[in-house]
Amino acid sequence: MSEKTKFEIEFVIQSSPQLLYQYISTPSGLSEWYADNVNSRSERFTFIWDGTEENAKMLKKKSDEFVKFAWEENDDDSFFEMRIIVDEITKDVSLFITDFAEDDEVEEARMLWENQVSDLKQVLGSK
Repeated sequence: MSEKTKFEIEFVIQSSPQLLYQYISTPSGLSEWYADNVNSRSERFTFIWDGTEENAKMLKKKSDEFVKFAWEENDDDSFFEMRIIVDEITKDVSLFITDFAEDDEVEEARMLWENQVSDLKQVLGSK
C-alpha cells in the first residue's frame, strides 16, 4: 500500500461555530451536505452515496470545535478532520479540513471537498 499524502484546506464560512458544528458532527447535519444519507450507532457512522455505503469511526470530537473520523477500511493512520476556527480579532469562522489521499488523487480530493463545502455553505445560507 502506498503512503497517503496529508492535505489541508480552509474555507471561510458565515455561520456561528455552534450551528456549523451541528452540520459536521451529526448524521442529520452531515446528510444535508456531505453524503446522501448518514446513519450512526455510537461512534460508528455509515455514509451513503449513490447506494454505496462507507463506514467511519468518530475518533474524537470537541463540541463547537472539531470532529475527527477514520474510514474503517483504511489500514493506515489516515483520517479526516473538520475543525472550526474562529479568528480572535475579526471573529470570522473558518472550517479547516485535514484529509489524506493517494499522491495522484490529492487534487481530485481537494475538488471534492470544495464541492461539498459549497453545498454546506448553501445549506447554511453562507456566501
